[in-house]
Amino acid sequence: MQQALTIVYLLDMLKIDRYLCLGVIGMSDQTSTDLREEVRAKYAASARAVLEPRPGVTAQSVELAGTGSCCGSPAADSCCGGSAAEAVGGFSEDLYREGETDGLPEEAVLASLGCGNPIAVADLHEGERVLDLGSGGGIDVLLSARRVGPSGFAYGVDMTDDMLTLARANAAKAGAANVEFRKGEIEALPLPAASVDVVISNCVINLSTDKPAVLAEMFRVLVPGGRIGISDVVAEDNMTSADRAAAGSYVGCIAGALSRAEYLDGLAAAGFADASVTFTNEAAPGMHSAIIRAVKPAMA
Repeated sequence: MQQALTIVYLLDMLKIDRYLCLGVIGMSDQTSTDLREEVRAKYAASARAVLEPRPGVTAQSVELAGTGSCCGSPAADSCCGGSAAEAVGGFSEDLYREGETDGLPEEAVLASLGCGNPIAVADLHEGERVLDLGSGGGIDVLLSARRVGPSGFAYGVDMTDDMLTLARANAAKAGAANVEFRKGEIEALPLPAASVDVVISNCVINLSTDKPAVLAEMFRVLVPGGRIGISDVVAEDNMTSADRAAAGSYVGCIAGALSRAEYLDGLAAAGFADASVTFTNEAAPGMHSAIIRAVKPAMA
């Protein structure tokens, strides 16, 4: 199944420049590494903007610099919110519900660069174990830890040392005892199989250069019957890879976005059931922030 998905990606890739990719398929190892390091450098700079404050420099301004990014943008046409009146599944202008971030360290809120609120759609319960892919400054891990309570646990995985430093400091300030941040890449998660009940992520999977590996890893670490509740940038099915690249950069959360059909096909190939992709705010013509849900079958 994953091989079939890979072929779909490759056929599409043959029509475009090797940098305008949906996954590692169709690009050289060097290109994949270069993109990963560009992403790492940008998010390290965003973390340092919070760790080492300077006048006029914020995590959001670093995120937006030169990328056409939708993440962290306060603009009205941002996929991360804006002036849109609708609020689908808990998404709204400020991403997090009023009062939801009260009591969190200011640094966690300042470092928030997501395109949605996965906590609002993951339906977390007391005692569950949650994993946040690309956990950044830790805001969604800390919110998850609140939801699951002392009998639950929230993990965050991030590949950026500066973000991990920031997230661990935020957890300490919040007095959160049921959290842990681990260094790793979301294509090879540093957790054992069947170790979590829920996987969340906030505007991160679109940045991966090997999305089939990410989906397979989510499936691996979930217990049978576990689920995903993800916020991500997703393209309409009529948007080609070239269209997506024209709409924005890879590190700006746009060029690397999957289409709705690609997401659904990828989740099915990984073994997930009951998958859905629901568009929320428009990021650019044909591009949307979206809620992605799916379940690992109980007999898997």
